[in-house]
Amino acid sequence: MNFNQSNYWLTTVSMPAGTPGDLPTRADVAIVGAGFTALSAARTLAKRGASVAVLEANTIGWGASSRNGGMVLTGMKLDVGTLARRYGMETARRMYSASLTSIDLVEQIIREENIDCDFSRCGHLEVACKQSHFDSYARTGEVIAKEFNHQLRIVPRKDLPAEIGSAIYFGGMVDEASAGLNPARYVAGLAQAALRVGANIYESARTLKINRGPGGGFQIETTRGNILARDVFIATSGYTSGTTPALQKKVIPIGSFIITTERLPDSLARELSPRKRMIYDSKHYLHYYRLTPD
Repeated sequence: MNFNQSNYWLTTVSMPAGTPGDLPTRADVAIVGAGFTALSAARTLAKRGASVAVLEANTIGWGASSRNGGMVLTGMKLDVGTLARRYGMETARRMYSASLTSIDLVEQIIREENIDCDFSRCGHLEVACKQSHFDSYARTGEVIAKEFNHQLRIVPRKDLPAEIGSAIYFGGMVDEASAGLNPARYVAGLAQAALRVGANIYESARTLKINRGPGGGFQIETTRGNILARDVFIATSGYTSGTTPALQKKVIPIGSFIITTERLPDSLARELSPRKRMIYDSKHYLHYYRLTPD
């Protein structure tokens, strides 16, 4: 059996070229990284008149922003009960609300910038690997409806064939607000949008040191030269390094591995995922899967 070790999503798009030439000597804001967070921030800041220099160690969208399942999901990693106990119900409400509005924002950006990334409000399905996991779904749905004013739908085991072509799960829980997209096309569209409004994106500009400038601001040393910025925005996520040690201590990178199959017959695709949901299971180290938009 032959396997092609490559990033499937990147085969579906051509990334825009970064800004040529030397780094400017100064910028209002230097952004480290060129993924979803960095490019969305660059677009917003440049639209408001700031001079923006995006500093990317590799190429646009090289990291996790093009290496994921393309799932735009509601909620947080922690369940709502844990959120409420740890942070209080009011903070938990704000966090959950932010997860909902973030999907609206992604949809708004895609519409405003005309990004062709196969965005679809297909909803997500969480499937229970144990009976106890399924039993907890009812309580989760009640709490989210009461405290967060958001509706989930519990799917008993007998009804799962309408959602997934597998008999191994004990039931499921559906959230219709979630969405799916092609992440590489989305990050390419964000980069194009940021460039259009005047942000500069410098590829192969790995940040080596960040120090306070003598007259204020920050002096940033990169592999493409130095730049002085009034503010620095760190958007490196799982690739955060010792360049920002305080932030590095707060990030634990987790490896995730994705297999893309050969093209499935339409009948098999419909059987596996009749509603084309974003699907994941209830394990701590979970499995997740979806149909690709093509």
